[in-house]
Amino acid sequence: MKIIAFAGSNSQNSINKKLATHVSHLFENAEVEILDLNDYSIPLFSVDFEKEIGQAEKAVAFLSKLASADLIVLSLAENNGNYSAAFKNLFDWCSRIQKDVFQNKPMLLMATSPGERGGKSVLEIAQSNLPRYGADVKFVYSLPAFYKNFDVENGQISNPEFSDAIKNIVENFQKAM
Repeated sequence: MKIIAFAGSNSQNSINKKLATHVSHLFENAEVEILDLNDYSIPLFSVDFEKEIGQAEKAVAFLSKLASADLIVLSLAENNGNYSAAFKNLFDWCSRIQKDVFQNKPMLLMATSPGERGGKSVLEIAQSNLPRYGADVKFVYSLPAFYKNFDVENGQISNPEFSDAIKNIVENFQKAM
């Protein structure tokens, strides 16, 4: 099983990338590839720019990576209750190339934030929006208060309650595959 994992963030120190990395490695017998949105940086989408350059090469490359996955692990950053600009821009470019951006791949959709809501606003948006673009969202997970519940040094969830919850999700996900 090949997992493509990434954060919906272009932060060099993305807490969502840390979460996606940790969780994707909980799956047994899986090949894991962690993507970095910085490798897919594209000018701000506009129909005028699209007419000028056509399909953005980095969006095509990103779609190719998603096509190689058996499972997608996505942890979304929340900016003002919504997607980060970096994720939204890449998503916009990709959706112009093919509507089913996520190619009907099973997805574990997550978010975390420093706050107690753990990115729940962006998760609500994503849960209603991403399936229209080919995301087969099987499970959703929110980790609240990242710095309180995640051991950055060891790269894992430190709160036993939240750790057990995600391990249970991963176990159920693997049984369903």
